[in-house]
Amino acid sequence: MGKLSPVHRGHAALRRGRVSLPNQVYLVTFTTSQRAPLFSDPDCAMSMARALIDRRLWASSELLAWVLMPDHWHGLVALGERDYLPSLVQRLKANTGRHVRQADPRVGRVWGSGYHDRLLRAEEQLVDAARYLVMNPVRAGLVRRAGDYPYWDAKWL
Repeated sequence: MGKLSPVHRGHAALRRGRVSLPNQVYLVTFTTSQRAPLFSDPDCAMSMARALIDRRLWASSELLAWVLMPDHWHGLVALGERDYLPSLVQRLKANTGRHVRQADPRVGRVWGSGYHDRLLRAEEQLVDAARYLVMNPVRAGLVRRAGDYPYWDAKWL
């Protein structure tokens, strides 16, 4: 077997010791390739948003909240009985990437390798994570109020 690049070794090390637990909520983050601000383009952002809410992606799991930033995505995911978090993330990246490339054929690779996840263990963590997601565009200086940013959603609204 060939050697892994330093980036892939780093992602493998992050995954070591992690588990994918059904019926748990995860805060998931992944970035665009090279942290390119692809989603500053409204056509790419709308394409990503439409692909993200495709019901076929969420047959077992549930997307509770999400925000799409110019160079990354955050989501609160309630993992279903039949899903495995790495496989779900792979499906999300593949499906959304394909839709973004259809919206703009000049776009090459959409997503960077790997992702970050954090298991949320308490209801307070879920509320804090949802607030964090919603306020991301405000903290980044993209808008003054979260409601002014078009690329987010939460099931509680």
